[in-house]
Amino acid sequence: MRVPPALRALSHRDFRLFWVGQSVSVVGSWMQTVGQAWLVLELTGSPFRLGLVSALQFAPLLFLALVTGVVIDRFPKRWLVAGTQMALMAPAFTLAVLAWTRTVQYWHVAALAVAIGVVNALDMPGRQSFIAEMVGRDDLLNAIALNSAVFNAARVIGPAVGGLLIARYGVALAFFLNGLSFLPAVLALLVMRGRDLPPRRRRATIREEIRDGLRYAVRAPRVALVLSLVLVVSTFAINHTVTVPLIAREVLRQGADGLGELMAALGAGALVGAVLMAALGGKGRPPLGAVIGTAVLVTGAVSALAAVRQFGLAAGILFVVGLTQIMFLTSCNTTVQVAVPDELRGRIMSLYALVFAGVTPIGAFLVGSVAQAFGVPAACALGGGLALALVLAQTGRFYQTQGRLA
Repeated sequence: MRVPPALRALSHRDFRLFWVGQSVSVVGSWMQTVGQAWLVLELTGSPFRLGLVSALQFAPLLFLALVTGVVIDRFPKRWLVAGTQMALMAPAFTLAVLAWTRTVQYWHVAALAVAIGVVNALDMPGRQSFIAEMVGRDDLLNAIALNSAVFNAARVIGPAVGGLLIARYGVALAFFLNGLSFLPAVLALLVMRGRDLPPRRRRATIREEIRDGLRYAVRAPRVALVLSLVLVVSTFAINHTVTVPLIAREVLRQGADGLGELMAALGAGALVGAVLMAALGGKGRPPLGAVIGTAVLVTGAVSALAAVRQFGLAAGILFVVGLTQIMFLTSCNTTVQVAVPDELRGRIMSLYALVFAGVTPIGAFLVGSVAQAFGVPAACALGGGLALALVLAQTGRFYQTQGRLA
């Protein structure tokens, strides 16, 4: 199939199927994200409890990521991902029934958030690792950028549609539609023709395999720097499921439709960033300066949210946050995946998922706690400012020890 250079990863049939299926699924996921945040605020009115739910959803990844990486390396990734996508339907439909019957309580949302987190501990690194099998290393940057474009187009569509549906029909419909949205993703995985890579022989215990993955991550200088940058940015700056609802409700006094529009602005910026990465990115790994520069920009933009008092300004800054965030994360993801040996891919991408999403409980708890005690602007200033300082410190240390680009 002949495609433009900016879409060259779509010349791979299996990736096209995966891409289309995910484009539907992630729209539903973003609808549920908005619905869950709004439901918690309706039930409790507490920024702290909103942060706690977000923390609970990502906590399982914090504890399970290293083990799930071994599982991903041992079994065919396509069937693992198909199973996790089907498993994610259950919490969505359960929340829909509870909300529809008006029996939902805060502890229901918290418990189901944990269940989603357990499945995501296998699903997130599994999907990332599977992309490399579908397209190969030469088209990996383009595939990751296109996958990010789908994710962030959904971030525009999902919250906007979700906010309107919630305002008119309530949160139950958003949860129900999310459950249905997994069906195209599962079907796409089932009809792929690509030959699954044979399972890797078990030559060591789980503990030894975890140690092998950690040893590689620490000893490869560029990979170690990228993982450390993702760790600090994700922990302190990327807490949008907590900060954006709080900005909408507590600072700007907006309803569910206003929250949807702010999340859509964030997604629009990320979509533009993903398209730019797909169009401009070449083969191989991105330059290290792109990783560091976008890390500085995204953390600075998050800090600027502390000054927001007007809706238009908030939307504009969130657009910049989305743009720089996706360029940073796409560069980081590609750098790691191009460098890692195939036999370690599942373990390293699980480690990447750990530093990207597994630390979210810490960041969400911090943001929710600071917002509760000192206000939402203080939480934005502290999170973005601390992340920026740590990015600069880690970069300086890297160049001091390496003396050159790794």
